[in-house]
Amino acid sequence: MLSVARSRLAVPFQLTFLGVNGIALLVGSIYNNKTPDLYENNSHHKLGWIITWIVIAQSLMAVTKLCGGRSGSYGKYVQEQSFGSTPVSVEAIAQHQQMQQRHEYLHDIGHGSDSDTSRTSSMSGTTDCEDSPARDYHQKQDDESEADYTEKRSLLGNGAVDRFLSRVPFSMPNRVMTAIDVAHTVIDRVILLLGFLATTTGVVVYGGVFRGNNVFNGLAHFIKGGIFFWYGLLTLGRWMGCFAELGWAWNIKPPTGVVSARKARIPSAEFVESFVIFLYGSTNVFLEHLAAWGEAWTAQDLEHVSISIMFFGGGLCGMLVESKRIRDLLNTSILSSPANGKLKLAEEPWIPPKTYGISMNPFPALIILLLGVMMSSHHQDSMVSTMVHKQWGYLFVGFALARATTYILTYLSPPTSYLPSRPPSEIITSFCLISGGLVFMTSNKDTVAAMEHHDLNAMFALTVTVGFTAFLMAWTILALAIKGWANRRHLPRNSTLNANAALA
Repeated sequence: MLSVARSRLAVPFQLTFLGVNGIALLVGSIYNNKTPDLYENNSHHKLGWIITWIVIAQSLMAVTKLCGGRSGSYGKYVQEQSFGSTPVSVEAIAQHQQMQQRHEYLHDIGHGSDSDTSRTSSMSGTTDCEDSPARDYHQKQDDESEADYTEKRSLLGNGAVDRFLSRVPFSMPNRVMTAIDVAHTVIDRVILLLGFLATTTGVVVYGGVFRGNNVFNGLAHFIKGGIFFWYGLLTLGRWMGCFAELGWAWNIKPPTGVVSARKARIPSAEFVESFVIFLYGSTNVFLEHLAAWGEAWTAQDLEHVSISIMFFGGGLCGMLVESKRIRDLLNTSILSSPANGKLKLAEEPWIPPKTYGISMNPFPALIILLLGVMMSSHHQDSMVSTMVHKQWGYLFVGFALARATTYILTYLSPPTSYLPSRPPSEIITSFCLISGGLVFMTSNKDTVAAMEHHDLNAMFALTVTVGFTAFLMAWTILALAIKGWANRRHLPRNSTLNANAALA
């Protein structure tokens, strides 16, 4: 998160991680030489070295950017990127809260509230505070220009380190530095996926599962469950406001001018969900019989193919519902009425409903609801396997019900701000998806067989998964909060002081 936020603290933490990882590699190499290879030609060993070299390259790029940002036009570019990395500035947040307080004050006056006197005195107190010595202090701090503030702040917040870097002879073309910056940004975005791959393959190797033809069953459960797992993290990110500039954070989609034209053209989150469902269904139809290629089709194979067809059609319906062009064509019957020529479309009955400004597409939730119901009654070879499948089926049903609650709330009270609205039901939605995806991954044949071998019942998998999910969500929220703190830390001091004064 510090690296994504372009924080000055990212490089020290990355170098510290490299040191700890180097010690772990040394200990692991010694252990491998002293023990036999119990899982020959496993992918975790190869993937671990690839990720290690990628992380080393990322750290070297960060150090290169650190030195390159000390001089030349690229240094100016880095400063501009650091100051402009947040989609909504602190001043905008402070101004929004001031307007909200004033709106509440005028609302109370208009309804003759008994608290008018207290409100008036509060507003007067606020006005008096504006002439207080504290305001004079803040005003004095505001007079500092952004350039002076940037000059006072060093690249790492350490004057000695900054002076040392200024003496290091460094010269590299701006095009090369820009390419390094792009590569570094790409690594920042994919490093989480690589970490997920390293963790899951490590669990497989440690457990000694997915050998021989069982690898197909394991891959199917891990890939599908992993998709729902990341779907849950994406949903949690939407609740936290990570995609507010795209209109994905249950807010009004910002138009061109507020955001870039490229971001304004990105479709809604529900369209992306429907497209992923459509893509899964259209491709998985031909993969369901892969584990038994050349053998007779069973009833279970046909059930899986039917589910893929449901995803195929449901995703296509979801994309059509999200199409503004389709919606406009469906309104043709009323818009093309002969009586419409005598009416003014600007009149209130012809104004589009407020719900047109938000996406309320039930198809993604409906498809996953049906999937959960089907898996809850899906016959398996053992009772433990049946119960584990029922658990993640129920969790997917919980996701659909929570998403339906979100749509009801947004239909009754559509969002009116560019800021995230954060429906409380979306917390439950993300929890059900994350934990359901993890239970989905554990429902493979080898893992269930290991549970039965060690006399573990199905409740063991559920309790461990939901506990891990709760801590993972807490860590994710904390990580995004750290990113926000790092972004605010790079803002000019006058902006930060104004925001703190307004929020106080």
